[in-house]
Amino acid sequence: MELIIDSADIGKIKALNELCTVTGVTTNPTILTQSGKEALDVIDELISLLSPDQKLFIQVVKTDYEGIMEEARKISKLRPKNMYVKIPVTHDGLKAIKTCKEEGIHTLATAIYTAEQGFIAACNGADYLAPYVNRMCNYGDGVETTKDLIEMLRVHQIPTKVVAASFKNTYQVHELIKAGIQAVTVPCDVLFNMIDHPATTIAVGEFTMNWQKAYNRKELFK
Repeated sequence: MELIIDSADIGKIKALNELCTVTGVTTNPTILTQSGKEALDVIDELISLLSPDQKLFIQVVKTDYEGIMEEARKISKLRPKNMYVKIPVTHDGLKAIKTCKEEGIHTLATAIYTAEQGFIAACNGADYLAPYVNRMCNYGDGVETTKDLIEMLRVHQIPTKVVAASFKNTYQVHELIKAGIQAVTVPCDVLFNMIDHPATTIAVGEFTMNWQKAYNRKELFK
């Protein structure tokens, strides 16, 4: 399974990249604006931070077909490999995903709220599908709908990967990993919550205290 970070916070991304085996980073226009920096500068920082084998996903801003294609072609050339264009599943976006497939541009279909939207984008040639799990819960069960999408792709043997997005808690991530999802893109705070647990800190403190009490030192070797 691919573990992807959904953020433009360079400091947190760097820290998590050192802690975890990270497949790549996803961004969107809102995430880039929240960085407090010029968006293109953040993109340059991400390109410098990630290794060539890690994936970077950048979303188009224009919403008409011609504009989407113009930006998609430019985004795809930002790196020699592992560069993906995020395109929302609007009418113009779905049309653009088909064209990108024809031109060899890698895409992630985003802003997906139903399994049907995701399935159509997969049929159009999207490499990844990003259902908005938590936001989908406003209209039903986001986790179950994402599981339906996974199953639809499996039954029809479509190789497109589901990279679930829009997580607000670790439970949502847990359920989809358990269901066999191919990828998740997780905000930094949620990912830190997946790693950290107060009981772990307590246990380590007990180990140190018992060791120091017995041997009067805090290291294994003298």
